[in-house]
Amino acid sequence: MGSVDPSMVVRGRLAVLSAHLAGADTAGFSPILDTSCVSAQEIVPPPRNLKGTLTIVDERTGKKYQVQVSEEGTVKASDLKKITTGKYDKGLKLYDPGYLNTAPVRSSICYIDGDEGILRYRGYPIEELAESSTFLEVAYLLMYGNLPSQSQLAEWEFAVSQHSAVPQGILDIIQAMPHDAHPMGVLVSAMSALSIFHPDANPALRGQDLYHSKQVRDKQIARILGKAPTIAAAAYLRLAGRPPVLPSSNLSYSENFLYMLDSLGNRSYKPNPRLARALDVLFILHAEHEMNCSTAAARHLASSGVDVYTALAGAVGALYGPLHGGANEAVLKMLNEIGTIENIPEFIEGVKNRKRKMSGFGHRVYKNYDPRAKVIRLLAEAVFSIVGRDPLIEVAVALEKAALSDEYFVKRKLYPNVDFYSGLIYRAMGFPTEFFPVLFAIPRMAGWLSHWRESLDDPDTKIMRPQQVYTGEWLRHYMPIKERLAAEADKLGQVCVSNASRRRLAGSGV
Repeated sequence: MGSVDPSMVVRGRLAVLSAHLAGADTAGFSPILDTSCVSAQEIVPPPRNLKGTLTIVDERTGKKYQVQVSEEGTVKASDLKKITTGKYDKGLKLYDPGYLNTAPVRSSICYIDGDEGILRYRGYPIEELAESSTFLEVAYLLMYGNLPSQSQLAEWEFAVSQHSAVPQGILDIIQAMPHDAHPMGVLVSAMSALSIFHPDANPALRGQDLYHSKQVRDKQIARILGKAPTIAAAAYLRLAGRPPVLPSSNLSYSENFLYMLDSLGNRSYKPNPRLARALDVLFILHAEHEMNCSTAAARHLASSGVDVYTALAGAVGALYGPLHGGANEAVLKMLNEIGTIENIPEFIEGVKNRKRKMSGFGHRVYKNYDPRAKVIRLLAEAVFSIVGRDPLIEVAVALEKAALSDEYFVKRKLYPNVDFYSGLIYRAMGFPTEFFPVLFAIPRMAGWLSHWRESLDDPDTKIMRPQQVYTGEWLRHYMPIKERLAAEADKLGQVCVSNASRRRLAGSGV
């Protein structure tokens, strides 16, 4: 394949994004479509059959062992248990902090090639889906394996819409929370509470074979996808001191979400369709990303047979962490600290000297340009043409250019990731920074649910119970309390006493 002019690629991708953002300002850009997006290229062939046998020589004992290698190039970790040095050796374990090279599941939902910068949902390039699809269409694809027909999509959209109303008890719980409660805390609580309001979907109450029913599964999927934006909107409105707004059945998924945020109860209000489309594209880009921390959490909880609402509440909790769902907030903080383009060289040097932290660059999986970041950068320009240009975008673009031309970052393969520009878009659309991870969680429900559904049909699914490497004391005997010495390291940290407690204690001796 011949070389491609980078400027042509950039202009082409902008044209693609502009085309589906109807009416977007495309002045100054050539309408050249890039039909060979990275994820759509065939330069990376499908994996070949890697089945075979691995011979291991244990130099501790001189013994040889044969381990089977699967077609996908995996070995069963349990096969290594037979490699032992003797009676009290329980066999070889894989020590893999953070699961850097451990595959607990086999999945057909999402494919990522971090070295090549490829992301595909069920085989479809993320760039093509962002260009042509809708979020609910992509959610159907992730859930059921194929893009829906026209009638299937209409039925699917109707089912999700019909389940968008949230029980009044959930709204009461949200309203009872502190006015400044973090929206992710609200979302975690509400998702968990749904399991109480839908006991018909709880295997602990209805039997462990409950989810063998396709009808029961599909109902929970429609319920969660329908209710997630409604709960998120209620959390947003609670933060603003406003009452929740009932969803509309006459709008698209993203339009309905914006309607609940902005309508103030006016049933005739309709959001800007271009902003709704931009949000829909962001939802597509965030819908799924294989075995990330929150998806792994969802599958881990689901392996115990717990109800789907509790499993997804756990996933939201994992996403709440600043190393996962809150990363784009860190990007905004960094750009604010840099302030102006003139300060970038000093910041870059600070990063090299490990005195400053570069947020939004690099990724656990991608060792190339994150394909989602390429789409989002262009999407930012489209959003700014509607709501106004965020002044920090100039700093972001200049920082990206400076980093990608610096050998330090290129050598370490530190490219912008999906968080680098998404925070700027969300801020431009008027969302507070604490709401950013909620905007991540809404579409990721589709990914979590598709993995939940897949795990139910996987014959290899077992309750997850990882091994550990024990490093503690080997054997000790109980010692009476009067004979023990206080260990300095075990002292309880200083616990502050409240003023009310001080007042109460001050009167106890009177």
